[in-house]
Amino acid sequence: MIGLEVFSKLILAIIFSGLIGLEREIRERPAGLRTHILVCLGATLITLVAQDYFTLNVDSVARVVAGIITGIGFLGAGTIISSHHHVRGLTTAAGLWVVAGVGIVLGLGYYFIASLASALILIVLKLYKLESYIHSKR
Repeated sequence: MIGLEVFSKLILAIIFSGLIGLEREIRERPAGLRTHILVCLGATLITLVAQDYFTLNVDSVARVVAGIITGIGFLGAGTIISSHHHVRGLTTAAGLWVVAGVGIVLGLGYYFIASLASALILIVLKLYKLESYIHSKR
């Protein structure tokens, strides 16, 4: 049973982050399909191992999760480019960070929360059209 549960978590990590990464790929952003999948899959893997390894020590799992969030923050910071009062990559950085969160939640076994969060992330990313409309009216 444990093998099936781990397999399910990893497959869901690929599906949920793949949908988000596909949206970024279509928009030709620096971090696309594969990047989002790898970030979420890595966060899920690390959380699975931490949760299993530190079953008696919740503080240790919390430290591992905090390390994931910090590490992804550095990865995301590398996608932000600033030049001549124009900043690019903030949404990409935020997307990588939140996809890591989806991976952590999947690793902990909260499937409904992960699927709901993934749907909400996709909705937020689709607000690009609203932002474009707002900017065009300025």
